[in-house]
Formats: sequence, structure tokens, C-alpha cells
Amino acid sequence: MKIVVTGSLGNISKPLVESLAQKGHAITVVSSKPEKQEAIEALGATAAIGSVEDAAFLTTAFSGADAVYLMIPPNFTEADQIAYYRRLGSNYVHAIRQTGVKRVVGLSSWGAHLDKGTGPILGSHHVEGLLNELTDVALTHLRPTSFYTNLYGFVSMIKGAGFIGANYGGDDKVAMVHPRDIADAAAEELTTAAATGQRIRYVSSDECTCNEAARALGAAIGKPDLAWVLFTDQQMQENLEKNGVPAPVATGVVELYASIHNGRLGEDYELHKPAMGKVKLADFAKEFAAAF
Repeated sequence: MKIVVTGSLGNISKPLVESLAQKGHAITVVSSKPEKQEAIEALGATAAIGSVEDAAFLTTAFSGADAVYLMIPPNFTEADQIAYYRRLGSNYVHAIRQTGVKRVVGLSSWGAHLDKGTGPILGSHHVEGLLNELTDVALTHLRPTSFYTNLYGFVSMIKGAGFIGANYGGDDKVAMVHPRDIADAAAEELTTAAATGQRIRYVSSDECTCNEAARALGAAIGKPDLAWVLFTDQQMQENLEKNGVPAPVATGVVELYASIHNGRLGEDYELHKPAMGKVKLADFAKEFAAAF
């Protein structure tokens, strides 16, 4: 199969490209960075260097493809994250319509079923809606749970304050996923024949409370008493802004975390739980310790 992968060589896209190339598929990797071309080609793939902001470029990149993997590259410099997601989602839809690609796998998120109250994840909700307008396409929305790798964002807090803190925590239950497990799910979806129409696939690796996550990470880094402290929304907003996060971005993060705390983010996931992936919390704790 000829498969186009967006996301350059990111945490999901790189293992996805490696898996697909090893199975003999012809892979084109979309990247905005010319310096990535050599690394892309070293994986046995073809580099398409250009911007996903350019619908004409995407149309050229998607031409002749049997399947495409779509993701919205993070861009926290965008003041209006929802507009950014909608703009790129529209570009993807345009390129798919122009080229007649029949198999589409889009990276979304748990909580994308909600039309408010999820901060930046609202962008995924809108992109799903745009992709659902496609006809004669077999479309899968991949909805991963919270990324293990997001926990790296607490490293400086652990080193400075000696604990993890957010406006979710304590005994709040969280489903977590490793990028490699997302890549495995994406590879399976891209290479499996499917009828036209839309389907949703949740992807998760493990489930735990925040306290359990803190204990696992603490044990791995030699801090067995590491705790996960529950902040108020106001405390979280103030802490983010004190650390240089622009107020609108901070508000989105607070909203997202609040939706984990109150359970709304995972309500649809709980109704459609997938089989768990390979990388468990204990496995990731070793990666965390190595990076710590």
C-alpha cells in the first residue's frame, strides 16, 4: 500500500513509519522541516517537505495514496487553537476530496465527543466533524487517552517542589496511553480493509489513579513518597500564568484538567473501552526515570 503519514517523525509518527516500512508499504512522510529528510529516508520512507497550512501541497502529497494518517501538529503559539484545528482539518478534507483517498485514519482524543468544556481537545471535536463530512471514505477516528509522555511536564515541579500538582489528582482515575501503542493501532487501521463510513477506536495502555501514578513514578526515581496533590482550578490557573503560560492557554489547560477531575472527559471512553495496549504504567515509569 501507498500510505501518507503526517506528523513528521514525532512520538507517534516515527514508530508508525517504522512499523509500516518494515511490512513493505510505500510510505511518504509529511514534514515541515527540510532537516528531517535524511532521517525520514533512513527509515525507508519518502519525505514530502512542506506545510500542512498549504492545501495545495497536501493535495500533491496525498496524490495516489491508498491511505493517509492525519494529525494536527501542536502549535501553542496560535492564539486561537480552535481556529487552528479547524483550518488544518479543512486543508486535510480538501486534499482528500481532491485526490480521492479512500482510507483515512485521524488522530483525535478521548473527550472529542464533547462540544464544550475540554479546553484544547475541543479542536479534535471540530476536526472529527469536518472529516465526517467526507463521503465514500473509510474513516477511523483514533481517540487515545492521556499520554504517558504528558507526565514529563511535571519533572520540574517534582524537582523543585517535591510533588506533582494539578487540578486533577489524588484518587482521580486516569486512562493513559503510550505513543507506541497508538502507533500500533494506527498501523492496524491503515492496513485493514474497511467499509465506507466512520468508526471510533479508543486507544489506551493502562488505567490508574493519580496517586498510583505518583507512587509508580516516585519508586522509579527514588522518591517513594511522591504525592499527587489536587489543586483548585484557580490555583492551577495562577501557577500556569506564573510560569509564563499565556492566560488563554492556561485557561484551556485548566478546563481540560477539570474535565478529567469531574469525569466528563472519559465518560464515552468508559462506555467503549478498548483492549489495553502493551506498555503498562510500570514500563513507562522506567522511561520516566531514565529521562528524569
